[in-house]
Amino acid sequence: QKDGGRMEVRPGYKQTEVGIIPDDWEAPSVADFASFTSGKGIKVSTLRDRSSDFPIPVFGGNGIAGYTTTALLTEPSVIVGRVGQKCGEVYITDGPAWVTDNALYPRYFRQPTNINYLALALRAAGLNDLKNRNDLPLVTQSIVHTLRVAWPPTLGEQTVIVRTLSDVDALLGGLDRLIAKKHDLKQAVMRQLLTGRTRLPGFTSKWEVVRLGEVSQMASGGTPLSSVSAYYNGGIPWVSISDMTKGGKVVYATERNLTVAGLANSTARMFPIGTVLYAMYASLGECSIAGIPLCTSQAILGIQPRENLVAEFLFYFLVSMKSLVKTLGQQGTQANLNKGMVQNFQVPLPTASEQTAIAVVLSDMDAELEALEQRMVKTRALKQAMIHELLTGKTRLISQEASHA
Repeated sequence: QKDGGRMEVRPGYKQTEVGIIPDDWEAPSVADFASFTSGKGIKVSTLRDRSSDFPIPVFGGNGIAGYTTTALLTEPSVIVGRVGQKCGEVYITDGPAWVTDNALYPRYFRQPTNINYLALALRAAGLNDLKNRNDLPLVTQSIVHTLRVAWPPTLGEQTVIVRTLSDVDALLGGLDRLIAKKHDLKQAVMRQLLTGRTRLPGFTSKWEVVRLGEVSQMASGGTPLSSVSAYYNGGIPWVSISDMTKGGKVVYATERNLTVAGLANSTARMFPIGTVLYAMYASLGECSIAGIPLCTSQAILGIQPRENLVAEFLFYFLVSMKSLVKTLGQQGTQANLNKGMVQNFQVPLPTASEQTAIAVVLSDMDAELEALEQRMVKTRALKQAMIHELLTGKTRLISQEASHA
């Protein structure tokens, strides 16, 4: 960075309205190479009355709105939401598609254009943010036409950029499908192992069915008066349901902490490491394990397993009951549970050693899922970094000579 706050421009690059780009790139306004126009109005009754051998999507301000037998666009195109919930959103249609007057599309191009690159460029240039300049969210033809974008010199370079990012999208799609498959497998394994329908090798002892209250002790927490500042910002972790949803399986930190006075002047109580935290209000059935000594709000039940109940096994058992628990919570005027209801949960219980073995299998599956999800997060971040690098020409996929060939 040079004196005066200006970015230093390396050889082969230039400063433009859209930032630093290669010397052979341009920074045109959209109007320099394309002409956008709004679609045509179409009545809901028309959509309802017409029929076709295949559906044709309708793009409007709320996304894909319905179907029609008459297509305004027959070729692949870019669609921009003009008003409505999807105002400023950029879509790609392979055609055929009907575009309503709540959306914009390029009526023609003044030069060869890769529409997928155009969609990327519109998003990267911040088209979606421009709607916020209006009292009523609206993206006009003028807004689109005056938007400046970074533009490679040839259709070939645009296409190479699109193809590279499409490869990353394919990787993300594959990861998404794999995560869904692993998640479904885990659910199936939980149903089998936690009910004893499938036994792990080496275990043959008969299971018991016990009340949860017989094999644990439990109590709910409390909330000090929020109006008394002396009760908060101390050193005692105080768990809310949001801490559980953020923390996942094990809670090691909390957003808020109590002082000794806050703990003493409320019904909050301390729970040791290994306590199973169970949400009774709002996010019914949300479950975590205390990774540190902590206290909780009244919305959370602290369940301390006795010696014949393994905390991690109980965690997975309660997780497996989430869908059932939500129906139990609907019996009252509010979707809440209470201590008595949880104490009466019927728990199929193997020996402590088999509980531990089951918990290990499920924990390993969780670790595999977490690794895949972290890989997904990193790949998404990589894609965003690649978009910035490729759509500004900071990284070139073809040489300058090849781009003009």
